[in-house]
Amino acid sequence: MFIPNPVARLGEEKACQYLIKKGYKIIERNFRKGYGEIDIVSIHQNILVFTEVKTRTTSLHGGAIEAISSQKIKKLVRTAQFYKMINPKLPDALRIDAILIDLNSNNEVINFKHIENISGF
Repeated sequence: MFIPNPVARLGEEKACQYLIKKGYKIIERNFRKGYGEIDIVSIHQNILVFTEVKTRTTSLHGGAIEAISSQKIKKLVRTAQFYKMINPKLPDALRIDAILIDLNSNNEVINFKHIENISGF
């Protein structure tokens, strides 16, 4: 099983806590297929939601939003479509979201943003 680095793991934990509070049902984490990975798979209001989590501790290489390129979105779409194909009983409506988290040097959240439907999927 793939284990993300400690900063990514912390960000995913915070993202899951947030989603659960918002009524999302987490069904899988860190789903990997050769060409892509999805951080969080959940169901919300009968929509199958795939969430990409980007966590940053410094802005030296840009903030979290800069890490989600159009190429990354294409990989997410392809991986989400594969996930749905192997799980046909899950909801037919699909959406790809992003959660962007910036942490300070004490690993405290200084910026948290949930963007729904980043792919127009």
